[in-house]
Amino acid sequence: MTSPFPEQKMPPWRRAVLKVGSSLLTDGKGGLGKRNAAALAGLIARLRDQGREVLLVSSGAVAAGRGLLAGSGAELAQRQALAALGQTPMLALWQGLVEQPVAQVLLSHDDLRNRRRYLNAQATLRELLRIGALPIVNENDTVAVDELKLGDNDNLAAVVATLVGADILLIATDTAGLYTGHPGNDPDARPVPRIEEITPEIMQMAQGGAGLLGTGGMYTKLEAATKTAAAGIDAALFCGHHADTISALAEDRLFGTFIPAHGDRLVARKMWLRHTPPSGGIVRVDEGAAQAIADRGASLLPGGVVAVEGDFNRDAMVDVMPAEGYQRLARGLVQYQASDLQRIAGLHSSEIETVLGFHNGESVIRREDMVLLNAAVGTAPDDLEALLENQQ
Repeated sequence: MTSPFPEQKMPPWRRAVLKVGSSLLTDGKGGLGKRNAAALAGLIARLRDQGREVLLVSSGAVAAGRGLLAGSGAELAQRQALAALGQTPMLALWQGLVEQPVAQVLLSHDDLRNRRRYLNAQATLRELLRIGALPIVNENDTVAVDELKLGDNDNLAAVVATLVGADILLIATDTAGLYTGHPGNDPDARPVPRIEEITPEIMQMAQGGAGLLGTGGMYTKLEAATKTAAAGIDAALFCGHHADTISALAEDRLFGTFIPAHGDRLVARKMWLRHTPPSGGIVRVDEGAAQAIADRGASLLPGGVVAVEGDFNRDAMVDVMPAEGYQRLARGLVQYQASDLQRIAGLHSSEIETVLGFHNGESVIRREDMVLLNAAVGTAPDDLEALLENQQ
């Protein structure tokens, strides 16, 4: 089928969050269907063969539960029960279509607002990617105390993209992309292949609600794209019903709507690191490490650590200071708790596992988790406050 959207060349990327809605995973009879899921699973496999990473935010649990329990209602408790019933068949659907192991990760808004739980979720997702699993993320609907909000998984996908430092958010929809009006109701509706800025006028184009089995719509997809753009992450909307459109993504060809980031993704992350409250911990470094951090933005290795002050856990925000004095050189998320870091201070990275019996990586603080405090990191996004709220 020929797409109404012109072909676009997508920027290169290494890590993506792929969001798939309920309408793409049903068989028309209330149960789960394989046709669209199989095409998307094929895309995931091709991307993995290329050395790229994909996290999946998959709807469909409530719809699958409804298919198992005909005649169920829409009250919150009933929908929570349906979500619980449907999680297993939804996961089984994906596991039956991909060779890599799938891993379920259920998140709540509280998990993403609370800094410690946010960092725990981040570490879990990164580790799942490292070992080659396919993380399948969903909202923890079964215990949510608030109503299942409109478009939660679209917005959840945007937050997950920021959480894992994705390069792009891919949103599979049941339409070809954004139109100037509802293509089913407006004969003059035209495709919108690219959105440089999501304005109120653009949001007005996203008319119409969700599909019968979904909880979102085009409006919430644009909300999600607004969040990723502010965080320095590209977004793309494409039709999940067309196998050719899906396949083209593996060649970085898009038939759909592209929403580019508003700036450098690194800038947004560095802004968050700079403004995240510190734990009070201090890691003191020798002159060589201080120079490498200041000149090259290098990761901090245990060999450069000369002292550890304060009590902190892994993933705590700590200040990096020279061996003497109180000039803060940098701050970042530490990979080892204080007591363990004291034991490996001054050692080569290859000695970490021998001394501790485990390792969380060769770096004490990775360069992507550190910001220099005497260097400008660019202008904060307009909605920095909201971005920080989602990441702390």
